[in-house]
Amino acid sequence: MKLLVSPALRSYTQAAQVEVAGDTLAAMFDALDRRYPGIRFRVVDEQGQLRPNMRLFVNGLGVRDLTHALRPDDDIALVLALSGG
Repeated sequence: MKLLVSPALRSYTQAAQVEVAGDTLAAMFDALDRRYPGIRFRVVDEQGQLRPNMRLFVNGLGVRDLTHALRPDDDIALVLALSGG
C-alpha cells in the first residue's frame, strides 16, 4: 500500500510517500513504527485511538477506526489537521 505522509511527519520517513503493509490501520501503524520509530506515538494515543489532530483517508474516504481493514491496493493519506484561533 502507499501511504502519503503529512509534511509534519516527514522528519520520521524522510519521504512524502512510503510503502506500508498491514491488514488493518492499527497493524499498518505498528509496522510503520518498526521502520520509523516514534511515528506511531505522534498519530495514535496511549488508548490506541487516532489523535484528534490527525486525519486518515483510505482511498479518499475519511476513516477514524484503526480496525478498518486494508487491501494491498489501497492508497492511504495521513494528514495533520490544522487548528488555531
